[in-house]
Amino acid sequence: MSQDNGGVDLETSVGYLLKEASSALRVAMEAVLRPLGMTLTQYSCLELLAQRPGLSNSQLARGAFVTRQSMNVLVQALERDGYVTRPTQATVGKVLPTELTPSGRGSLDKATAAVRSVEVRMLTGLTEAERRQAFASLRSMVNALQDNGEA
Repeated sequence: MSQDNGGVDLETSVGYLLKEASSALRVAMEAVLRPLGMTLTQYSCLELLAQRPGLSNSQLARGAFVTRQSMNVLVQALERDGYVTRPTQATVGKVLPTELTPSGRGSLDKATAAVRSVEVRMLTGLTEAERRQAFASLRSMVNALQDNGEA
């Protein structure tokens, strides 16, 4: 089903296929996180904090691809539920560095295992060489867009 009116042929559009893959990945990840009582954005936030403790609300928002306002609401909920902790007052400027609690770490460990199972399923049927090539190709695409200031 190709377009001959000058439009994009969706069957051969890499951008459209990436969007379709992204959507399918999101749905699958949300499905395995839901039984754990976690959303994909919550998981992303906890994973970022595990890798970089002390991130600010703005840094977390950028890393999870959400607005600062959305992240603020999310972090407040995670703090209320005991997954993260923040100081009541900023030691420098206005930044309140956020860190995982032991409860947050435990929940993240379960969520990470669930998310990894989705990634394993997604890569089923690819050889190790094909997996490396797919990663390299995707990284190259991201870099090309970021290098041109369009990301």
